[in-house]
Amino acid sequence: MGLFERYLSVWVGLAILAGLLLGNLMPDVFALVASLEYAHVNLVIAVLIWVMIYPMMVQIDFSSIKDVKKSPQGLILTVVINWLVKPFTMALLAWLFFKVLFVDWVDPQSATEYIAGMILLGVAPCTAMVFVWSQLTKGDPNYTLVQVSVNDLIMVVAFAPICALLLGVNDIQVPWETLLSSVFLYVVLPLVAGALTRKKLEADGDCESLNKFVSKLKPWSMLGLLGTVVLLFGFQAQTIIDEPQNILLIAIPLMIQTYGIFFITYYIAKKMKLSHKIAAPACMIATSNFFELAVAVAISLFGLHSGAALATVVGVLVEVPVMLTLVAFVNSRRSKFEADTGNETVEA
Repeated sequence: MGLFERYLSVWVGLAILAGLLLGNLMPDVFALVASLEYAHVNLVIAVLIWVMIYPMMVQIDFSSIKDVKKSPQGLILTVVINWLVKPFTMALLAWLFFKVLFVDWVDPQSATEYIAGMILLGVAPCTAMVFVWSQLTKGDPNYTLVQVSVNDLIMVVAFAPICALLLGVNDIQVPWETLLSSVFLYVVLPLVAGALTRKKLEADGDCESLNKFVSKLKPWSMLGLLGTVVLLFGFQAQTIIDEPQNILLIAIPLMIQTYGIFFITYYIAKKMKLSHKIAAPACMIATSNFFELAVAVAISLFGLHSGAALATVVGVLVEVPVMLTLVAFVNSRRSKFEADTGNETVEA
């Protein structure tokens, strides 16, 4: 895990402070950036999101899917949690906290937008950071790649319908045209571009070229993330300064969701007697989120200044420290997990 990933929450926190400061000092500049839109898509944010997502997609090797039959249990667990459990628990928690428990602390419009952003987070399973979590928990890297590849393909067809369903259940009107165009722009196109790039770089059979290309792109991906955070908090600087407690209110259900989904998946993985190297990344990919996609779609659907966009960015701030605590838990319980499941512990 590199320096940037390990301290991602620190960098995001600094980007948030920078956004709040600049948003108050230079509101006209942020207003100009916000006005650069075409078909509900902010052009500056779109470029930054692509800078984030494209390097991740280059890393995905869809040819690995042929190996899924070697150990299907872990993949089945991940797919079921990601697409049949996690989106619905997130929607339920979002509704419970912002329509019931926090109803006296947040105005109805903001509450609805926060729910929308949390739903978008819940429907977007992790694509990139899961490679880091898998490595830290000594997971099987090839199997992790299979899991990510399969989930990306499912995302192409399942993300929009599930989002529309859960947003509709919460009385949030979503134009299908905008939702589908967002999926095409931020999922389909980056997937295709990443696959074509990977195919071209691997054409001569030299994996070193691919690794060098990804290494060169990685800093840009991180800069894209931080740039997006600065802009989002700059756009909402005045609102956040007036109501800073809303950041904490959003973080509470997100943390409950993250820990809850992890322990549900961990318990099932143990009952399925999966080996630790399969169970660990399965739990991690089921727990973490593709927050880059959630941020992009929230902006397209609800706008740069929306509570939905704010909620997705809070997801970035919350996820890394929480996931690091789960990595520590998984590693500390490795020997007991293997003993309980009847699998021999393999030392790294």
